[in-house]
Amino acid sequence: MEIQIKASKREDQGSGASRRLRRAGMLPGIIYGGDKAATPVTFDHNDLYHLLQKEAFHASVLTIDVEGTKETAVLRDSQWHAFRPQVLHLDFQRVDATHKIHLKVPLHFVNDEICPGVKLEGGMVSHVITELDIQCLPKDLPEFIEVDLKDLAGNKPIHVSELALPAGVELAQHGEGDPIVATVLKTGGGETTDEGGDEEGSAE
Repeated sequence: MEIQIKASKREDQGSGASRRLRRAGMLPGIIYGGDKAATPVTFDHNDLYHLLQKEAFHASVLTIDVEGTKETAVLRDSQWHAFRPQVLHLDFQRVDATHKIHLKVPLHFVNDEICPGVKLEGGMVSHVITELDIQCLPKDLPEFIEVDLKDLAGNKPIHVSELALPAGVELAQHGEGDPIVATVLKTGGGETTDEGGDEEGSAE
């Protein structure tokens, strides 16, 4: 998915200047990395607020048009107001087509309702991990990674090593082990096999 956003160069910096920009409906940000100096910029707050609601915005290589100069970057950080629906600042990192990037991408779970752990055992699927740390060239960056739960059972959780990664994508896990991605929680609601149980209590 190709996402393009417009930005303007920001000359005034500091907390006072940022407050003035926010009161005017603008959003301060910065683009850094690569062999160029960091570029302070501003965006239209409402435009970026709505883009931030889209999952793909967080796991896509973005094109930022800064007054006619196009920068290729990924979102690295977003700062939000403590209780208002307001974005305070955005950080973007430049990317190079020839260098791998390290990013977290969301996991999309499918076939929850037909897996044995739910259908036969009456359990409930628990998504232990909802995003995955990966590295790849910008051209290979996936918007999400699909996790098929069709074989998930109470005694058979799905681990990171079992995920099918797109071509060119590698795991960038930290530490050792093979983390669980999804498992089944017992709820006691499995299918009953007692067809001849007492329907009424015995009278005395």
